[in-house]
Amino acid sequence: MINRHTALKIRKTHRYLGLFLGIQFLFWTISGLYFSWTDIDDIHGDHFKNLEYQPKAFSNLISPSQYNVSGGINTIELRDINNSPYYWINKKQLYNAIDGSLKTNITKKEALYIAKLNMKSGLVVETIEQINETGKHHEYREKLLPAYVISYQADETLKAYVSIKDGKFQTVRHRSWRWFDFLWMTHTMDYEGRDNFNTIVLRVFSLLGLMTVLSGFLLGFTSSPSIRKLLKRKNK
Repeated sequence: MINRHTALKIRKTHRYLGLFLGIQFLFWTISGLYFSWTDIDDIHGDHFKNLEYQPKAFSNLISPSQYNVSGGINTIELRDINNSPYYWINKKQLYNAIDGSLKTNITKKEALYIAKLNMKSGLVVETIEQINETGKHHEYREKLLPAYVISYQADETLKAYVSIKDGKFQTVRHRSWRWFDFLWMTHTMDYEGRDNFNTIVLRVFSLLGLMTVLSGFLLGFTSSPSIRKLLKRKNK
């Protein structure tokens, strides 16, 4: 039978662990509820995209073997940029697929064309601007830069991103995604970059959380009148 002094220590440990971890437990619960009650396709912004978009077919394209690419061609993708076909070769450079000319960057006009193909009709563009760098918490982090960010007139603060170097439609960002991203940060406890699920902070809080639960079970065991009566009978 655990004595009163030990029981008080368990109770105090459980109480302080609960106070210390309570806010994080609240964040885990709120974020978990948000994740389970939201549609991930809506978070990805599918309801803003033209999901029926089919890439345009081009003819009379020159052979990629005609390009003088150092080291040969490892990867190649076809891009539709303002109704003109371009090869994106080796994830490094754009070439016109008809006349073979090199293209260094796309223009704002071309970015708007690309966004129009990939976004649903009826959206009104508010602004378009170029970004050259992003921080670890930026909504366009870890994607190809520089890029054009196209803002639309919408209550959701809707934005689309098109990378300048390869002319690719990258992603859509809106209010629900930003809430998801913030809660994801609190869930993973990666307050530096948001996407690391193996942070030391998360591991420590997970272990402390386990200790809190176990101390709660132990406290319930030592405080139970039924358990005490049972133990007294056995000791007789």
